[in-house]
Amino acid sequence: MTVNGQARGCAGVSPHVRLLDWLRAEGLTGAKEGCAEGECGACAVMVARPDGPGRSRWTPVNACLPPAVAFDGQEIITAEGLGTAPGPCAEQDLHPVQREMAARGGSQCGYCTPGFVCAMAAEYYRPGRDASGNRDASGNEESAPGKQAGAAADQPSVEDACGPNGFDLHALSGNLCRCTGYRPIRDAAYALEIPAVSDPLLRRQDSPAPAPRHTRASLAGAEFVRPQTMEELFERLAADPEATLVTGATDLGVEVNLRHFRPGLVLGIDRLEPLRELTINDDGIEIGAALTLSEVERQLAGRVPLLTQLFPQFASRLIRNAASLGGNLATGSPIGDAAPALLALDASVILASGAGEREVPVAEYFTGYRQSVKKPGELLRAVRIPLPLAENTAFHKISKRRFDDISSVAVAIAMRLDGGTVASVRIGLGGVAATPIRARATEDSLTGQPWTHGTAAAAAAVMAAEGTPIDDLRASARYRSAMLEQLLLKFYAQTQSDPAREVVR
Repeated sequence: MTVNGQARGCAGVSPHVRLLDWLRAEGLTGAKEGCAEGECGACAVMVARPDGPGRSRWTPVNACLPPAVAFDGQEIITAEGLGTAPGPCAEQDLHPVQREMAARGGSQCGYCTPGFVCAMAAEYYRPGRDASGNRDASGNEESAPGKQAGAAADQPSVEDACGPNGFDLHALSGNLCRCTGYRPIRDAAYALEIPAVSDPLLRRQDSPAPAPRHTRASLAGAEFVRPQTMEELFERLAADPEATLVTGATDLGVEVNLRHFRPGLVLGIDRLEPLRELTINDDGIEIGAALTLSEVERQLAGRVPLLTQLFPQFASRLIRNAASLGGNLATGSPIGDAAPALLALDASVILASGAGEREVPVAEYFTGYRQSVKKPGELLRAVRIPLPLAENTAFHKISKRRFDDISSVAVAIAMRLDGGTVASVRIGLGGVAATPIRARATEDSLTGQPWTHGTAAAAAAVMAAEGTPIDDLRASARYRSAMLEQLLLKFYAQTQSDPAREVVR
């Protein structure tokens, strides 16, 4: 791989060695380990990723989660690679991001600073960043929650998210600092100008990202393989149905770091093109399982308002730059944020193997705690969302932190109204059962009824009894039930033309 412009070999590296550990062993100690879960961002680095035909985009990711061999042949920039070699004046050798962070007091103990600098530099180079802050190079809406079409009324406004230079502060949502209080970091971000046209890292984005390499690495009984074709992937799966499939490793990395999971065979599928396609036609939208959430967000450009509301609440930008819908569904977690939204959208998954493909509704996909109908040797190829979409949607997530946190309860609603009557409604719930579920009793109580406060209140009482919530560290069962009730009432208030007239008690 190429790191900070220099070729470095990773031959003989165990598939279980993380990118962070490999970088530090190479002497690049700027990236630090803070949480080993992808929550603090102290380990952030930039990777050149595809961004349309013939272009690339500097993308920040957590280095503490993915294996180093997954970056074989790729191009990485660490905090050490942003500045130039020492010269007569040290200040002149700093990258603009580093200089502003130093000048405005954005660093105190300095532990988190390299990660902040990498995440901030990626936003500094974001295509289309300017004073308007609302378009990328292809004309798509960018990612700040307040400027997304269909965003929920209580999401941050564009003034909350973007500075006068178009810098989206949510680009730093995965970076935590204990010292500065964030104001000087924000000041440094808002002081950044547009990169000079001669900036080599800016110009690098005008060329394609490195092509995926056919990687095979094995050591001490562990093996990592990056297949080049779907046929090769299916052959490997047929030979070893228990192989671990990985895209961004945002879940696998936590299992490796904290639970000491050591899979025998890992198949890297994040760069297989048949898993990275997004197509839209009159009947529906098909999203490749290996597209990262950030890529899906950019390509959809607000076309699915329910997902538009979901994305800013799904972990952090660093995680969304690596995580995928396929990975989130394949883990089968009852608190995965994508599943409730896809249930409300009446989505289905395309399961593929060497024997062919089959389509399964998301509502029938989960069979138990972290279990699904997926058979050995099958993989989740794509997610399919039928069109047209319901006109009234909402995604609400209850967690201890507003962003970058695990949900205690998640509720997604998609409703069609016909002359003030509920023509159809689908409600997806997360965190209240062993699997994500549809609130079918609530849906039945609403369908065909006038959409009034009385109807909503009666249905909210039904929704409070949905699922089998439990007491755990995140919330009590009683609290979860109360939130189900209140979130349906909140949805009703948000659908009114003048919510201030409605007093929801």
